[in-house]
Amino acid sequence: MASVAQRALNRFRRRKAGGAEAATGSGIQVAPVEIAPNDPLVAYFQTTSGAVDVDNLDFDSPAAEQLKRSGVKLVVPLVSQGELIGLLNLGPRRSEREYSGDDRKLLDTLAAHAAPALRVAQLVKQQEAEVRTRERLEQELRVAQLIQQQFLPKELPDLPGWQVAAFYQPARQVGGDFYDFIDLPDGKVGIVVGDVTDKGVPAALVMATTHSILRGEAPRLNSPGQLLERANNRLFPDIPSHMFVTCLYGVLDPQTGRFVYANAGHNLPYVRSGNETLEYRATGMPLGLMAGMKYEEKEAIIEPGQAILFHSDGLAEAHNPQREMFGFGRLKEEMAGRPGGNALIDHLLDRLRHHTGHGWEQEDDITLVTLERAGGEGLFTSAPASIPGPRNLPVDGENELASFSVGSSPGNEREAMRRVEEAVADLTMPPAQLERLKTAVSEATMNAIEHGNKNQAEVPVDIRVTSNGDAVTVYITDQGGDQPTFETPTPDIEAKLAGTQTPRGWGLFLIKNMVDEMDVITDEHHHTLKLVLRREGEDHDA
Repeated sequence: MASVAQRALNRFRRRKAGGAEAATGSGIQVAPVEIAPNDPLVAYFQTTSGAVDVDNLDFDSPAAEQLKRSGVKLVVPLVSQGELIGLLNLGPRRSEREYSGDDRKLLDTLAAHAAPALRVAQLVKQQEAEVRTRERLEQELRVAQLIQQQFLPKELPDLPGWQVAAFYQPARQVGGDFYDFIDLPDGKVGIVVGDVTDKGVPAALVMATTHSILRGEAPRLNSPGQLLERANNRLFPDIPSHMFVTCLYGVLDPQTGRFVYANAGHNLPYVRSGNETLEYRATGMPLGLMAGMKYEEKEAIIEPGQAILFHSDGLAEAHNPQREMFGFGRLKEEMAGRPGGNALIDHLLDRLRHHTGHGWEQEDDITLVTLERAGGEGLFTSAPASIPGPRNLPVDGENELASFSVGSSPGNEREAMRRVEEAVADLTMPPAQLERLKTAVSEATMNAIEHGNKNQAEVPVDIRVTSNGDAVTVYITDQGGDQPTFETPTPDIEAKLAGTQTPRGWGLFLIKNMVDEMDVITDEHHHTLKLVLRREGEDHDA
């Protein structure tokens, strides 16, 4: 199309040798004229066809006056799909003759070909610019994700008598969430949860700097307040003016439960104590806003059975389709009476999905860190060493793939099935074999929820997934205690329909026929179903 327009322009020049020059021609050049979008000339040209004599434009238009001052005599609007995309400006002819009717017809033909060609060129240029911008943003996103991942903990601390769990999910435009565990003298551990304002590479770089300052200074400073003061003074001179860091730092003594903490404007940590939720408050400005800030230091004891939750605002500030926030109040309510650890995190994420609905686009990073102390009347979900719970059953020669808990609410078997599927993803199991494993896990978890834990939502079902190379083993433990072990007879369909045989009994029968081995391990506290599926699958060929 562009070549057609160029040929038309060349024909015009050849025919009118000694005549007017186009804006792009040689000889006398007509300066380009900028037309504001609200100039009345725009609307006039969009509704006018053919060449226009500039001297006949008699309405109030800055662009029309500029055209006249520039020596333009004839203007041919280039209009495509009702939009003015350019002008073909011509100065006076070199001879004294005026533009003829044939001249104007040729210019109209030129405009008819040039307008769509110019429009295509503009769209291509715009698309190329958008592609470059998108590639740059995607590259920045990858860099930000890489920086952030490098500074997140590779593993959680092993604290005897405590269950520690963490969850981090970045938004698409990576924010500045971070958390960390710092080994301190005398067996203490420093706990950091923070959030950098802004997103992308700048936020990731500030996060990395803050992380390095805290890690470097924490072993030398016993006081959380002094550590935040030091970090603030180090960050303030160089942090970009529109950025700051909210950060909570605390020192936990696992032996006594003593927790000393200071808060630089971060979300309050919540502590579940029985059926109520407490707040740990301490005042302090975010890091990097003002020099010379002091940070209030508080102390508390995390009692046996209590759990503490540290969180960023990505969950509480998530919106549903009606633009209603999940809210800090709801987060606090959902924590009350719930078990800690992964079971609490799973529950909160489930409530988040229920709030946001399908197709939700995450707006901000989500960070959840929880510690639960064993004992008391709490809901601690890790089994003591003497109880054959899923985290300490014999696993000689086995590699642990996953260990988590789900609450005993109907439907949580789907979450268990999903997480087991994720745990074995790298084993590349045949699809039919994977489906058998998922079915067995789902049925076993439903049994544990209903029969073992009596549908008590606050009581967890613990699940552990291991592999020894030849087989995958899943341990599913409920709080049902020393339940009687019984055989799983083949259900009699006619007897069940007639009502002479209980309608139950399908679950264990189905589980046993989905896996290669099924064992029951019980004591007075826990009931564990052990499911083994050999990866060769010779007993259950698909």
